[in-house]
Amino acid sequence: MRLLIGQDIGLPYLLPLALKVLRDNPMAEGDMYEGDLLSAVLTRNPAVWAESSGLGRELRVIVSELIDLPLDLQQKVERFLIQ
Repeated sequence: MRLLIGQDIGLPYLLPLALKVLRDNPMAEGDMYEGDLLSAVLTRNPAVWAESSGLGRELRVIVSELIDLPLDLQQKVERFLIQ
C-alpha cells in the first residue's frame, strides 16, 4: 500500500485504507522503516487532500496527537499541517 500511495496509484481507494491503518498505528511499517506509510500519505500532493477534505481532516487529527517523531517525519507532518 505504501508503495502504491507513494506512486499516486489508486489514491481514492488506498488513502481511506491507509488512514484506517494509521488510526490504529500511526507508525505502521511497510517494508522500509517505521512510519513509512505515514510518510507516503503525508507527502501526497495537497490537491489530493483538497479533493478529499474529510480524509485530510482525519489525517490532521491523527498527526496532531503524535509526539517524539524522527526529525524527517516531523518535518513532513509540519509541511502537511501548513497546507
